[in-house]
Amino acid sequence: MLSASREKSTASRFHMDRKMLKPDPKHCTPGDLSGLPDEAAHDEMTRVKLWQNPCWFTYRLNYLALRYNVPLYAWVEDRYGLSRPEFVVIFSLGLLDGAYARDISASSGFPQNTLSRAIHKLNRLQLISRTPDTKDGRRFMLSLTPEGRALFDEALPRFVSFEHMMLDALDHDEQQQLSTLMAKMVLASPQWPNTLEDQNTEKGGRNDARR
Repeated sequence: MLSASREKSTASRFHMDRKMLKPDPKHCTPGDLSGLPDEAAHDEMTRVKLWQNPCWFTYRLNYLALRYNVPLYAWVEDRYGLSRPEFVVIFSLGLLDGAYARDISASSGFPQNTLSRAIHKLNRLQLISRTPDTKDGRRFMLSLTPEGRALFDEALPRFVSFEHMMLDALDHDEQQQLSTLMAKMVLASPQWPNTLEDQNTEKGGRNDARR
């Protein structure tokens, strides 16, 4: 339980964040939906979040990611007996062999302790190998074993074909445009704050400068 003072501070910060993040309708439009057909594939809550949401971009992005991740990682668990963090290690090393746990953590969003458990299991199953770093004995370089590489090579086409199925909703030019627009956002992302506290600090700094 929070102390009274900490609870008050937390509540105050929450309300400050809510005020700070109050959307401007001019910049929170879901776009022109007039060309979309009526659909009954979603429940009412999902429909509202998809089509009547001031945070339309991030919700639709998360929705599509879920539609991709849920069936594929269920298949991975059923076929290989691997959890999502365990397969993320395999997938990461399949793309860039000879990496460190911290690199996989930073690129996947999984905490290092979660990945540490996954790495130990994969090492025990002889799907990856751990080699001490010659410059820092506390670190281990991770690589796929031949068995791990065979697993990755077998699974990868499922992930690729599912993505291609999703992209079939767009023609070639639309796919290229989507790739370009998403790349622009990715390249801009290092300028975004990591926490709301960072954003408050930056906002406060600008306010102080105006005084």
